[in-house]
Amino acid sequence: MSLRIYFCGSIRGGRGDAGIYSRIIGQLKRFGQVLTEHVGRPDLSEKGEGGMQVDDKRIHDRDLQWLREADVIVAEVTQPSLGVGYEIGRALAMNKKILCLFRTPSTYALSAMIRGAANGTNVHVKDYSEEKVEIVIQQYFEQQL
Repeated sequence: MSLRIYFCGSIRGGRGDAGIYSRIIGQLKRFGQVLTEHVGRPDLSEKGEGGMQVDDKRIHDRDLQWLREADVIVAEVTQPSLGVGYEIGRALAMNKKILCLFRTPSTYALSAMIRGAANGTNVHVKDYSEEKVEIVIQQYFEQQL
């Protein structure tokens, strides 16, 4: 099974979780092409691609195209991010399959708008620990797709 996977993770909202993003992306590559592999790069700063302001409209339009092309969306939602929330909302409107990963324990609480969306929709929210993230992803892909 070779899927097109859109991975969401915080960029301008903070890059403190870049290491776990990279691990998740590595696991996702077992199931297909990750369209947004750059989100896991350690050199990607809060300012965005290339460490500088890149044309926001170009990024928006490119990423929406990737969302349209994707078979499944995987979002790491521990670090609050307006962009990730926006991507999830757009993907939900496109009727995409969405896996939201929330790391516990966390100093943050997951928004009810994300956790509550998992009731009767294509959205699945999975709490995970760093030690078990690969298992959670594997189980999702085996059970849901």
